[in-house]
Amino acid sequence: MRYIEQLQDGENVSEVYLCKNKIVGKTKSGKSYYSLLLQDKTGSIDAKIWELNNGIGHFDSMNYVRVDGQITTFNNALQLNVKKIRIADEGEYVQDDYMPCTKKDVDEMFADLLKLVDSLEHSYYKTLLKSFFVDDKETAAEFKRHSAAKTIHHGYIGGLLEHSLAVAKMCDYYTTYYKRLNRDLLITAALLHDIGKIYELSGFPENDYTDAGQLLGHIVMGTMMIRDRIKDIPDFPAKAANELEHCILAHHGELEYGSPKKPALLEALALSFADNTDAKIQTFMEALDAKDESGWLGYNKMLESNIRRTTK
Repeated sequence: MRYIEQLQDGENVSEVYLCKNKIVGKTKSGKSYYSLLLQDKTGSIDAKIWELNNGIGHFDSMNYVRVDGQITTFNNALQLNVKKIRIADEGEYVQDDYMPCTKKDVDEMFADLLKLVDSLEHSYYKTLLKSFFVDDKETAAEFKRHSAAKTIHHGYIGGLLEHSLAVAKMCDYYTTYYKRLNRDLLITAALLHDIGKIYELSGFPENDYTDAGQLLGHIVMGTMMIRDRIKDIPDFPAKAANELEHCILAHHGELEYGSPKKPALLEALALSFADNTDAKIQTFMEALDAKDESGWLGYNKMLESNIRRTTK
């Protein structure tokens, strides 16, 4: 298979990709064309169908399609100019080739997560975390498989686990340097801060916002999930529950970034910084992985900067 990350300007392509999105547009002269987003496990590429002739079969978004065309460059990005396209037949593709996945070992990451859970001192925090990651097999499986975002960072299978563990480990380090931090509270909040994403985003291959995700968002949904679990833990202190919920509600740090509350606890502030750090560094690394050329890589919207590779 010719993966998207291997494609080069000028080459001809005859391959099966997942059509993640299909939009019908019109040129200035009123001529119809298709704008597509094609995907495999290594990334995605913009594609255009300018000539709607007999070689263009019927297909829709989320179909696996056999495409023939040529790679061109437009606005410093590769684009596929499609000449022929049809729905791929069974046996022409293997689904795993089209699902982006973490490069880390999922079972090892999950084992590290459970070690963090076991390292906590207070039983009520342990009970809460184990209710999600040990006792509830369905939720644990979703957490291990889910992405952490639609497009921005960790947008692949295992991304939610990878991101949550990275944030928790960063927070664990904070507690060794800033002794005033409540380690149990901070680690619990870090491991659960994005738990709502298992319902905010659908699974692959869609990996798109659900109706509930659009209406409520993962911060509110996660807080509701945690509150429901705490109700079944008789010895969970009310103040500790409020502090944990506050950390979840404030973990984006700013109201304009979607947090219903700004951090009012030291632990909430630490969590927001750890979350932001991992998200932005991962975003930068994914931008570096997406381009082969050295030097400047262009403006990145999330980082709000024109970014460049470090000199080797």
